[in-house]
Amino acid sequence: MEDVLEVYAREYNPDFPVVCMDESSIQLIGEVQLPIPAAPGHPKLVDDEYVRNGVASIFLEVEPLGSKRQVDITEQRTRIDWAHFIRDMLEERYPDAKKVVLVLDNLNTHGQASLYAAFPPETARKLAERLEIHYTPKHGSWLNIAEIELSVLKRQCLSGRIPEINKMRSEVEAWNADRNSCQNKVDWHFTIEDARIKLKRLYPKY
Repeated sequence: MEDVLEVYAREYNPDFPVVCMDESSIQLIGEVQLPIPAAPGHPKLVDDEYVRNGVASIFLEVEPLGSKRQVDITEQRTRIDWAHFIRDMLEERYPDAKKVVLVLDNLNTHGQASLYAAFPPETARKLAERLEIHYTPKHGSWLNIAEIELSVLKRQCLSGRIPEINKMRSEVEAWNADRNSCQNKVDWHFTIEDARIKLKRLYPKY
């Protein structure tokens, strides 16, 4: 826990940007009957019956002090998908960073082994050398700022029924662009000192 909190206390440095990453799944939901548009005297009417069209996966990164995030919608969330998301992060979104300081949960696909599973060894090694990984502790996913951003995404963009993955990608892309253009930062206040007082029960006894 303190390891992640120390990372969040660092000053902004474009050579070593702090980036938080999280992933999730979301159901694609279609309509059995088309909704009746809103009209004077009644709101939009949506039938309770719906059809499940499978599941899409969300990969999200957010740079708390850099006011930017990136969301990708994929058909699955394997270690190969994670590796490609990380490669795009390093080569396309942070090509000039010396290292990306990456905060994420300790899922079994979140590691250098996934890079080697997806790319030739020389490529995987170059990518791994540009990562400084910090894992949130078990049962401590609330420490991952990307989890907060993921909650905002689901509430603002994905709360309605979206029937197919391309439409979801389109809507998420628009949300992503709007959030970045608004320069929304994350103002994190919880410190190591706070943890030692408020979460004292979680520390080992000595």
